[in-house]
Amino acid sequence: MGCREVLPKRQMVRIVRTADGVRVDPTSKLAGRGAYLHDRRECWTRGLRGALANALKAELTAEDRVLLENFMNTLPQHDEAGDDK
Repeated sequence: MGCREVLPKRQMVRIVRTADGVRVDPTSKLAGRGAYLHDRRECWTRGLRGALANALKAELTAEDRVLLENFMNTLPQHDEAGDDK
């Protein structure tokens, strides 16, 4: 399953741009401009290359990147067959 596949929101992770910076929003209720990524490490890697900043209409700060990369590292990694690693 690729990162371009549409999944229900409950299977995705919301990231929100707030006045205090970018945050992972597990409740999907924080106010601010939001974007959704699959709950897979490879999708986050692609998103952090630029698509996420574009969707949030914000430049990611170094602090934002550290926070998002730390969260990303807790996510499962899948191989080509779609198996968890």
